[in-house]
Amino acid sequence: MSSTNGESGTASPLELREVLVIQTGDEKKLEFEVVGLVEDEEKNAYAVCYCEPEDEFVVTDACGNLLADDELAQEILDDFFVLADESGDEGGDG
Repeated sequence: MSSTNGESGTASPLELREVLVIQTGDEKKLEFEVVGLVEDEEKNAYAVCYCEPEDEFVVTDACGNLLADDELAQEILDDFFVLADESGDEGGDG
């Protein structure tokens, strides 16, 4: 179950707002924007990416490779949503 993604030939870490193109099994190409960067306790970095037209999130390693471990990807997404919710609450409206 490999996916082709935006391989640029370099292994530089993804940055916020960077766009990653992921090719699905049916040859469809989707653009995912990096909306979050997350680091776990072992200092492994991950990128949370969102495709607005498909309303879909994916999790990659820091270089844009899709995670093969669905359970780990879901944990990272859950943590990302909690952090995003907390930072939204702190911002306030005034």
